Order: sequence, then C-alpha cells, then structure tokens
Amino acid sequence: METEIKTAVSALLEAIAQGHGAAVATEMGKLEDYLREGRDQLHPQLVHFLENRSYAKAHLFLGGESDIPVGVCGGRHGR
Repeated sequence: METEIKTAVSALLEAIAQGHGAAVATEMGKLEDYLREGRDQLHPQLVHFLENRSYAKAHLFLGGESDIPVGVCGGRHGR
C-alpha cells in the first residue's frame, strides 16, 4: 500500500504546484481512503503525516528520508 500512497502523494504535490484543483481533490480522496483502509498496517509516523495532511513530510518519509523537519505539532524533537 505504501507504493500507492507514495504515487498519490507525488501526484497531489504536483497537482498543487500546477494549481489543478480537481486533481488535488482526487488525490486527497485517495489518500484518505488509503489511510482509512490501511491504518493498522502503516508505520505510525506515516499515519501521523497523513492524518495531519503533512503530505510533503509523508513524501520525504516514503522516500527514505530520516531527518524530517519538526512541525508545529512538536514532532520527535518538540516540547
């Protein structure tokens, strides 16, 4: 399922960059479906990013990045 999520996140980020509202909505819908269907099988950090719509961070995570910047939620280095 992570492959499908990575594809949807990439398509979403591209659609945002190009200003294609319909494509943004479509890809966000796919991501919400993937999260709902696969929550129990997905890495907790990926679930966190998808729940909070931190799609750029989800993209980094799925690309193997280990040093993902801390966000407003505090992340692993917060508080």
